[in-house]
Amino acid sequence: MSLNRTAKGVVLVPTLLLGGAFLAAAVWSDGPGGDNRTLAAVLGGLLMGSGLLAQLLPEPAAENVRDSQRTEDQS
Repeated sequence: MSLNRTAKGVVLVPTLLLGGAFLAAAVWSDGPGGDNRTLAAVLGGLLMGSGLLAQLLPEPAAENVRDSQRTEDQS
């Protein structure tokens, strides 16, 4: 199950960093670019939400993984 945790970390770190960067750009942007501010906030929220959602997804049970590997090996 270590590979699943590693994969979740690989997804989590970039999405949180990019999401934070987009949200920071939305908060601290100056000027009349209201459309860009909204777009940056939406993208930041989606990225952070998807990263956190990836962490909350349940891992498959060990028995299910072994069974699926056995059926693949027999094919």
